[in-house]
Amino acid sequence: MTTTPTAPPKSPTKPVRRPRGEGQWALGYTEPLNKNEQSKKDDNPLNVQARIVNIYSKRGFDSIDPADLRGRFRWMGLYTQRAPGFDGGKTAMLSEEELDDRYFMMRVRTDGAILDADALRTLGSISTDFGRNTADITDRNNIQYHWIDIADVPEIWERVESTGLTTLEACGDAPRGFLGSPVAGIAKDEIIDGRTALAEIKRRYIGNPEYSNLPRKFKTALTGHPSHDVAPEINDVSFVATVHPEFGPGFDMWVGGGLSTNPMLAQKLGVWIPLDEVADAWEGVIAIFRDYGYRRLRSKARLKFLVADWGVEQFRQILETEYLHRRLVSTPSPASPRYQGDHIGVHEQKDGRFFIGATPVVGRIDGTTLTALGDLVAQYGAEGVRLTAYQKLVVIGVDGADTEAFVAGLETIGLTARPSNWRRNTMACTGIEFCKLAIVDTKERARLLVAELEKRFPEIDTPISVNVNGCPNACARTQVADIGLKGQLVLDDDGSQVEGFQVHLGGALGLTPAFGRKLRAHKVTSAGLDDYVSAVVAAFLDDRTHGEPFAAWVARADEVLLRGEPVA
Repeated sequence: MTTTPTAPPKSPTKPVRRPRGEGQWALGYTEPLNKNEQSKKDDNPLNVQARIVNIYSKRGFDSIDPADLRGRFRWMGLYTQRAPGFDGGKTAMLSEEELDDRYFMMRVRTDGAILDADALRTLGSISTDFGRNTADITDRNNIQYHWIDIADVPEIWERVESTGLTTLEACGDAPRGFLGSPVAGIAKDEIIDGRTALAEIKRRYIGNPEYSNLPRKFKTALTGHPSHDVAPEINDVSFVATVHPEFGPGFDMWVGGGLSTNPMLAQKLGVWIPLDEVADAWEGVIAIFRDYGYRRLRSKARLKFLVADWGVEQFRQILETEYLHRRLVSTPSPASPRYQGDHIGVHEQKDGRFFIGATPVVGRIDGTTLTALGDLVAQYGAEGVRLTAYQKLVVIGVDGADTEAFVAGLETIGLTARPSNWRRNTMACTGIEFCKLAIVDTKERARLLVAELEKRFPEIDTPISVNVNGCPNACARTQVADIGLKGQLVLDDDGSQVEGFQVHLGGALGLTPAFGRKLRAHKVTSAGLDDYVSAVVAAFLDDRTHGEPFAAWVARADEVLLRGEPVA
């Protein structure tokens, strides 16, 4: 791939008022204001692919230009992983260079695609041949590897591309992996099949230098399913199925969602966009972000800040007049489900076959499991597997006579279609094991928490979600879980600094979206996490009213109960 840096677009005829100095290209502020912007101006990050193939993979890690290593590599789905031996206290004290290992994390984006048996086996072989058998399913439909050596990257890319997938722009200030409905085109109750729209966006824009230099990352979701199974409230742009009384099924557009340290829910435009115009509308939104997005401070370089400042009415006006050059059709936004769908279990498809939603523990699998899953898909003639927005997977196209045998086969390889509440509803980010931003362990700690809660509460009639994150960046969506756990260092009873969590309670997406309630000065040690969560769950079960969801109970519960303390 050979690309050239893209020049900033010309200033529009109708400037939008904004204090000077935010680095908005459309207002003429094109001078880079930080090292990230300078790096992108110096060389389009897409150009690094050729250097990886032709230079770095041949000459080794020490040959890598630091500007590529800690910047442009991300556009190829590569981050250096955390070097071993540095505890959470070093995360904020040491420079990125000191925390760098000589190995990489690599993300493979699936963008809602079905992974057939051969693709699953290929993805498994990458893990076992090059990644020390590591592989995680992320909550953005990615497969994530670790321990990747730069020398192996070209061969890995060849294998990935043989499956129709890519690592391109899986990271970086670019359009990252898309969240698509895992039951697109097969669900009986689907409103509209959006697969062609996602495919067209990917065909036109991924790897396109016009959109490879954004202020920061850009996240996309699209679903035609009424369960809103792609967490649309927390993406930069989401297309959500709606039905116009005259024109029929199409998509509403939601913009400006995102979590991290300044969480915001997406704002709904209340429009009707036909399937064949979704890609154009997506381009309009990402172009607004490119042209008007704030580039001065990385902490404000997300679309959500621009949408919050403009308001949804001005955003729509700019989109229509300067980018689409046509008016969008207005219609009320669709109703939200009480809970968003994860599609776990056995369900009949509209063609008479079945799909089976299954879960690992907190997204952690490995190459051996991926290969075995591919063998299982081949054995029963299933179509393949899609990944979900909840670190789970859905097997597509299983014959009705084979469902029980397939479910049993999943159990033998460490997956289950009939999980406990805790296995079904717990997510965890990468954590300190590999991530340079993390402060605490997450994957293993969450796995142990799941196992303990299954012992203490083996049966529970109300879903309770637990999301575990290693730092404030909320990759595991801490703020919108029933129980959100944000990793930090805390003091134990002896005054020693240990791994622990700030607690968010009562977050939710769906019918009643809200961010979790934080209790002032309340922290929980990692060692005390099992007992704390158990105390809160027990209090909920004892104090709830009939049919009351956990989040509703949190909103009214006595703070003593939320702190896990006994009532006097």
